[in-house]
Amino acid sequence: RKVAEAAIRSKGKFISQEVANLLWAYATMGITDKQLFLSFMPAAAKLIDSYTNQGLANIAWAYAVADVDAPTLFNAHFINKCVEKGSGFEIEHYRQLHQWHLWQTKEKSNSRLPVDFQERCYDIFISEEPTVSKLQDDVVAQLLHIGLETKEEVLVGSGYRIDAIVKVNGKTIGIEVDGPHHFIRKGRFPLGSTILKRRQV
Repeated sequence: RKVAEAAIRSKGKFISQEVANLLWAYATMGITDKQLFLSFMPAAAKLIDSYTNQGLANIAWAYAVADVDAPTLFNAHFINKCVEKGSGFEIEHYRQLHQWHLWQTKEKSNSRLPVDFQERCYDIFISEEPTVSKLQDDVVAQLLHIGLETKEEVLVGSGYRIDAIVKVNGKTIGIEVDGPHHFIRKGRFPLGSTILKRRQV
């Protein structure tokens, strides 16, 4: 908390890369300090023209994880910068922007990526090959052992894949197998990617 308070006091001295790196780092670790994200919103918006492609994607993803509404940051100017830089985004950036777009859609925001850009982000997001852990294999094996019809890595409308889906008494139930690498601090707190998937899946 002391680091966040010091950053807030000095936010006017931050350059664009420092703002993007700070907010991305907090979001990645699942530390969604609302005051930090709210305080940095004006500075982040003021620096919009100087972000790199990675910086733009990181800022968008970080606010999506933190779930802090930022209309003064994510507006037509932000969308235009994304479109301008479109061909320079890397695979991971498109995936981050897809998650940001899902968040904006949920918030019923007027800031939306153009349809062709959305489709590119979605296609790249779903193209990632799923990685199945031993823990997931063990869980699925137990589900099958007790007689439950089970499907793995099921693609849903948001573009995410659910680890497993089972049918119980006519109801379809999704199961996420979150092992230790989904958490920090002795497994008590989920990482940003886990927080976001739980909310968006």
